Amino acid sequence: MRVMISAPYMMPRIHEFRGILERHGLSVVVPPVTERLEEEQLLEIMPGVHGVICGDDRFTSAVFEAAEDLRVISKWGTGIDSIDVAAAAAHGVVICRTPNAFSEPVADSVFAYLLAFARRLPETVAHMRNGGWEKLPGYTLAEQTLGIIGVGDIGKAVARRAMAFGMPTLLCDRKGVEPDLLSVPGIREATADEVFASADVVTLHPDLNPSSHHLVDARSLSLMKSSALLINTSRGPVVDEAELVKALAEGRLRGAGLDVFEDEPLPQDSPLRNMPNVLLAPHNANSSPKAWENVHIRSIENLLRGLDVRDGDRR
Repeated sequence: MRVMISAPYMMPRIHEFRGILERHGLSVVVPPVTERLEEEQLLEIMPGVHGVICGDDRFTSAVFEAAEDLRVISKWGTGIDSIDVAAAAAHGVVICRTPNAFSEPVADSVFAYLLAFARRLPETVAHMRNGGWEKLPGYTLAEQTLGIIGVGDIGKAVARRAMAFGMPTLLCDRKGVEPDLLSVPGIREATADEVFASADVVTLHPDLNPSSHHLVDARSLSLMKSSALLINTSRGPVVDEAELVKALAEGRLRGAGLDVFEDEPLPQDSPLRNMPNVLLAPHNANSSPKAWENVHIRSIENLLRGLDVRDGDRR
């Protein structure tokens, strides 16, 4: 059986993983990948492939039609919004993923943004490098109310850190919030509108689905304080990027910390690249050697389980 590995984070160690898979009687296809494979690329590659370990590749209905031998997709990571789940089910393809894979590094990344803005580190460093000695006013995190939209594994990890910093915290999740979180002083449940209107910092952690697409739009941005910050480490399309750019440019929002974007890689001509009140990262909030290693192993295990193969099995 043939398998394809297209998860970019696995590429530096592909020599190790190829050996593991070949010992299970699998031949390995490794296409060149920068960020993800698009539909037209997959249409060429997938015929004859039985299993995949993928990143954010675009598995559309047309791809499943072409991939007649495909039995399992093992997603490297958690989000499966790039996969047409209904089409996969219709073609009998099992989708596996690694839940709670990156909760800790992503939550740390959220607080990196929070602290950078609170202590004004990028500005201070720039002033000092230019020979200045300007004492910029900052604030403590305990002086700010945090709003968390999407209280899954990552949202809960962010809430735990907020407790340690003494931040009053508003939680919003369309499925409801677990009672144990709401029993902590300073944490309470709120509607999305209340989070946008009341929080000094709004951090986004929903899955990407029809209900969360452009969750942050012109209307929700209009509810936010002009002194507020927006942080997005979830998925780019959760935010209407054009409306966010307008709000930032017009001073209706203090700033934004963004790890994800509607188009990735972020286009060179994106206005976000030149906005001094925006902190940017290249979809890398999951960065953690320990977490990556765990996901490598779990993704391979999911693939082998989905194909039902054993050492030396060449069925």
